[in-house]
Amino acid sequence: MDIFLQQIINGLTAGSVYALVALGYTMVYGIIGLINFAHGDVVMVGAMIATSVVLALVGHYGDVSVFVAIGAALVVSIPVCMALGWTAERIAYRPLRRAPRLAALITAIGVSIIIQNVAMMFWGRNYLNFPHIIEPSVLQIGDARLSMLQLAIMLGSALIMVALLLLVHKTRLGMAMRATAQNREVAGLMGVNINTVISAAFLVGSALAAVAGVMIASYYGVAQYTMGFMLGLKAFTAAVLGGIGNLGGAMLGGLLLGLIEALGSGYVGNLTNGVFGSHYQDVFSFIVLVVVLIFRPSGLLGERSGDRA
Repeated sequence: MDIFLQQIINGLTAGSVYALVALGYTMVYGIIGLINFAHGDVVMVGAMIATSVVLALVGHYGDVSVFVAIGAALVVSIPVCMALGWTAERIAYRPLRRAPRLAALITAIGVSIIIQNVAMMFWGRNYLNFPHIIEPSVLQIGDARLSMLQLAIMLGSALIMVALLLLVHKTRLGMAMRATAQNREVAGLMGVNINTVISAAFLVGSALAAVAGVMIASYYGVAQYTMGFMLGLKAFTAAVLGGIGNLGGAMLGGLLLGLIEALGSGYVGNLTNGVFGSHYQDVFSFIVLVVVLIFRPSGLLGERSGDRA
């Protein structure tokens, strides 16, 4: 039971990050029907910037308050990631808005490769180690351990998700997003600036990606230019699992995927009599993706595309 509880805690922590990244996928897909495979690399840029900022602060000032370090990382990474998402939408995706979806999909893969290679040229191929500035204080729940960082990630993700739901359902911008998702042409005729709404979706999604990048760098302690590829695939799987285009579905899918991975990695050794180990946890993400696409392509909370928001 203690192992089970520990894996639940670990799964909810990872799932909270997956949910934030999946929200970026689902917002863009819900509005323009584009699967932005470069979104995971925006998360990577956020993680790399956060690590570089904290390393610079520690190198210059020595002991730095965790609040100052994380705050500085967020202040720098969020605008850069938002600018990156806006640039990708304006230069790469907007000219293909009326093109076949395959063209936009291939372009998204190309944007992903470009971001990876630019990051490699800027930061190099080696891993960046996030400084140990966060005190390893923990809460004991039986024999399971809940670190303050894990608690902060889960609570922070929950607050961000609630704020996003309020933005989409309680503001004029959110109303314009839902109208555009419902019918882009009619929304334009009713006075909605479609270009502004789509750019706003990319900006919000990229801001969420930056926050997720800071969380990942601080939690796992490393960042590297290829990390966005696997993370993006997992977040996409989470979005599909919950119902891509549905905000609540992305949140649910992210949490479920994190739990599936954690429980799978914790028990796969026992279930297979030692044939497979915990390092096979990435396999579970793609098993889930295949199963969902076969038996419920619309996802757990999936809706008809015309109703997606």
